[in-house]
Amino acid sequence: MKKKSLILLAASGVLAGATIFGTVLAADISGAGASFPYPVYAKWADSYKKSANVNLNYQSIGSGGGIKQIIAKTVTFGATDAPMKAEDLEKNGLVQFPTVIGGVVPVVNLDGIKPGAVKIDGATLGQIFLGNIKTWNDPAIAKLNPGVNLPNTAIAIVHRSDGSGTTFLFTNYLGKVSKEWDDKVGVSTAVKWPAGIGAKGNEGVANTVAQTKGAIGYVEYAYAKQNKLTHLNLINKDGKTVEPSIAAFQAAAAGADWAKAKGFNLIITDQAGEKTWPIAGATFILIRKQPADAAAATDALKFFDWAYKNGAKEAETLDYVPLPDATIALIRKEWSEIKDADGKPLYTPGS
Repeated sequence: MKKKSLILLAASGVLAGATIFGTVLAADISGAGASFPYPVYAKWADSYKKSANVNLNYQSIGSGGGIKQIIAKTVTFGATDAPMKAEDLEKNGLVQFPTVIGGVVPVVNLDGIKPGAVKIDGATLGQIFLGNIKTWNDPAIAKLNPGVNLPNTAIAIVHRSDGSGTTFLFTNYLGKVSKEWDDKVGVSTAVKWPAGIGAKGNEGVANTVAQTKGAIGYVEYAYAKQNKLTHLNLINKDGKTVEPSIAAFQAAAAGADWAKAKGFNLIITDQAGEKTWPIAGATFILIRKQPADAAAATDALKFFDWAYKNGAKEAETLDYVPLPDATIALIRKEWSEIKDADGKPLYTPGS
């Protein structure tokens, strides 16, 4: 019975976040890291299990944890939403590549407010998370929302407590639109938050917001939808109000030039464009250039190769943006750097 429940966890995409095909099943591939892509990895894992009879054990522990575990050689692959710099990849003997693009959304718990009924700009969002705006009917929010009956409710800030690529994308955006945020808090996977309470993972933030009146937090969009949370609309760089959607994430990704990004280190927050969602980004996989377990690393590459070929529709159902074919071709070329003890590439797609 327990075995069945674990399979259903991955199949349904339930965002409990711990493992996909956990310890009850023998895991052929082990991975850990970002909670941002967990919903789509769960979908892919279930489909791939049926197709190739290979199990995936992926622990949703945050990007910081994923980087630490791949460096410590305790998993086949790590996962992060904050791309590592080329020099850090080289120093640690890692190859990095993106899988999908998604969006981070501000979510709230406000009585009488429907999803998208309240809009906010980056500067005001920064003031909220700095702790300078304390109630929902503050004049700065009211000015952006004429005609909306904003409650006189205290704002309860919820942020990540763990090292998080979602936090990196969120703070990267705030750092671009708020000089005060950039000066006082900065951009990182983990920052010293001026206000609020912490929760672990996208799962933890979603659950805490859902249980806290007046709360505001930030999560990957699939978590907002799965938990039926109320999202805010954002005013983007072009001054247009946009709603989170795959089309808005696609607009953010449209100008991404992966060919020029060394180690695929590319950040796409606060992009121009009338239809662009401003807090968007890719999520990345980290694999050792010379893995200790060559067979497991080969299985991991086969899994992601299968996902690129067959997983686009499943990604889109969860509002992730699949990568374009040209980018996937670059990724497959990069895989030639992942070699066995004899210096031969572990996996060549199509072989």
